[in-house]
Amino acid sequence: MGTVIQTHPQSHDDRSPRWDRTRRAHLFDQYLALQAQGLSLRQAAKTLEVPRSTLQAWRAHQESLDEHPTVVAFFQSAPGLAFLHRLVLGIHLVCTEVGACGIRLVCLLLTLTGLDRFVAASYGTQQQVNRQVEEAIVTYRQEESARLAKDMPAKAITLAKDETFTGGLCLVAAEPKSNYIVLEPAAQGRDQDTWHTLMEKALSGLNCQVIQSTSDEASGLLAYVEHHLGAHHSPDLFHVQHELVKAVSGPMATKQRAAAKAATKAQERLEHVQGQLQGAGDAPAQRGPGRPPKTTPSLEQLAQEAQAAHQEFHRISAQRAQVAQSIRGIGQAYHFVDLERGVRRNGRLIAADIQTQIDTIRSVAQHEGLSQSCLERIEKAERVVPKMHATIAFVSGYVRQQVRQLDLTPPVSYALHAHLIPSFYLDRVAQSRTVHAGEPLRELAERLRTPLFEPGGALAEFSEVQQSQLNQQAKELAEVFQRSSSNVEGRNGYLSLRNHQLRGLDRPRKRACLTAIHNFFLTRADGTTAAERFFGQKPRSMFAAILASVDLPPAPLSPPRRGEG
Repeated sequence: MGTVIQTHPQSHDDRSPRWDRTRRAHLFDQYLALQAQGLSLRQAAKTLEVPRSTLQAWRAHQESLDEHPTVVAFFQSAPGLAFLHRLVLGIHLVCTEVGACGIRLVCLLLTLTGLDRFVAASYGTQQQVNRQVEEAIVTYRQEESARLAKDMPAKAITLAKDETFTGGLCLVAAEPKSNYIVLEPAAQGRDQDTWHTLMEKALSGLNCQVIQSTSDEASGLLAYVEHHLGAHHSPDLFHVQHELVKAVSGPMATKQRAAAKAATKAQERLEHVQGQLQGAGDAPAQRGPGRPPKTTPSLEQLAQEAQAAHQEFHRISAQRAQVAQSIRGIGQAYHFVDLERGVRRNGRLIAADIQTQIDTIRSVAQHEGLSQSCLERIEKAERVVPKMHATIAFVSGYVRQQVRQLDLTPPVSYALHAHLIPSFYLDRVAQSRTVHAGEPLRELAERLRTPLFEPGGALAEFSEVQQSQLNQQAKELAEVFQRSSSNVEGRNGYLSLRNHQLRGLDRPRKRACLTAIHNFFLTRADGTTAAERFFGQKPRSMFAAILASVDLPPAPLSPPRRGEG
């Protein structure tokens, strides 16, 4: 028998190499240039060391695309692919990570714009791209945080803390001045030990000392600050005011609505009887159908009832307005600096002013006969007043200590305490108000600050560099007083909205991405990110890191054709 020679077919990998899209674009551009010079397909293939069949397939693919030749030529070129790369990854970063757009909408966008001719727009492909983008963001956050922490200047910070249950329990801690999120992971509990474990890991490597914590009165948080953090706890003003709103404003609103309804009914009854009396003496044809009333209520009595009902409505409205004014008065009183005179305020006097407002609210609640639970809420808010007093004392002591360390002359130290620091505090408060409402505060700040640097002023003899340093130090000291954890509350609100729109916060990678975007990508009006403000250094571009880590998605296997309809 003869020998049977059996030929085995080559594998796909042996048959044709996998061409990188960018290298392929370069080679095809060179092929077109050689073709323009008059070289044949065979000669071009030999010059480029590319199989002739491969060049034929590339040319056939380009000719099959249902698009204008200029557009096809651009997106098949190296610059076009680089642009497509940036475009697709930019869409994923902005739409699916910064925004709340689903992956299917990304697919739809690619299809509607005709980009699905040049990049695969299937859900599976774009889902893979999105996963790679998120992994790149998480890696970038880890590496960039570690890099910036190495050269971070030493600083004393305040941390605002809270707990949110959006997408599961999450513990949040952020530095109010920079709005940098230090902690935002999912957690199994909210007790002091859990807070300690997570915060210890988050603060590891950061060249900062936590001197103050601002939060609500959650027991786990308070215990953590007292037993582990060793910092001062500053109560949250919003929660004090909110407790009083729930205690009195809500029930008073219910009483006001009931009084308004009673006044309306009394007025309608009076007007109805007046109409009946006017028609009683009329002829039957004029009076209308039905018997005339047998008895007619006293108009005088009905008028008195209507007047009394209206008076009760106005009385309750005035009481409710008084409560609202007192609640606002607590916020107006709880300031490190007097907003009308620009002088530092004593903590004892601040506490006395707040207590006066609470006493007014309690008097209204008792007079209106509100429930015991309402009175207990008032007492709950009242228990925070000594802590507010302690916060003012802490801030005053800390400011004195820091100014003392500057080793200044008594006149200069006095200028900082009495004028420069209060002026920057007024500027800070003005920033949180409308332009019109903040203007008097800014004018007062300038009146306090400007004379210090004029000839004969306490700071006039310092150089420009020294004056700038004193201004910066005074500004930082003016920011020590933190009366609210509103930045964390705002963050919780954002997470809630995001979870409501798209879900996904139960995935650690998605939550880590949102934290990274907040810290390293989003900017304020001045163009700075939270990370830049916190670390004192500008971070590297997040988008550049994504481009370097995630490849351009593949081209579609068979480009779609569109009809003219």
